[in-house]
Amino acid sequence: MEKAIVLLSGGMDSVVCVGEALASKAQIYLLHMNYGQKTSEREKKSFMDIAHFYHVPEKNLKVIDMTFLRQIGGSSLTDENISVKNFQGDSLHIPDSYVPFRNSIILSLAVSWAEVVGAKTLYIGANHEDSPGYPDCRPSYYSTFNQLIKEGAKAQDISIVTPVIHLKKKEIVKRGIELKVPFNLSWSCYKNSETPCGVCDSCVIRARGFSEAEIIDPLSNV
Repeated sequence: MEKAIVLLSGGMDSVVCVGEALASKAQIYLLHMNYGQKTSEREKKSFMDIAHFYHVPEKNLKVIDMTFLRQIGGSSLTDENISVKNFQGDSLHIPDSYVPFRNSIILSLAVSWAEVVGAKTLYIGANHEDSPGYPDCRPSYYSTFNQLIKEGAKAQDISIVTPVIHLKKKEIVKRGIELKVPFNLSWSCYKNSETPCGVCDSCVIRARGFSEAEIIDPLSNV
């Protein structure tokens, strides 16, 4: 059975990636990064809840400490001096929630673990359609990173796949329902860890996706 690592933040896009990996009949490994984000404990809880939902063995789970990104700052998600903004509308501008070069660090660590466990595929829930301002959510970025793996890794047959990168949020919701993923265990809010704020970029885009899919978000009553 082929092994696959899923980068599971605990958000709705990443839990759909878990569903996609399981649908491919892969033996899954789940990887979570604590990069010093303001909702890190809540996101880790979602990671563990989703892992338990799918009965993923403990040996196939890994949480990596990337809290050094707080020392770098520059993002409203990691820097206490920058507040998380309310949704300002769709834009091509890079939002202040962008964490400088975060995905490149995350993917490098994921490739390292893939080499150790023998995984050939890395799933990541990058989504360009609803987040066009993020430079590390562009399809070209992942094509380039796959080439970097071929150039710089011992296991040159590892590939990154991005199942939801071209999907609208409503399509991601519908696909998750098809795959029967536990959206109720996911977490999207950038601000709060108890009740979703409903006004940050992530909350608004999530709510729009469920609304347009005509499906009730299980977190709407939290």
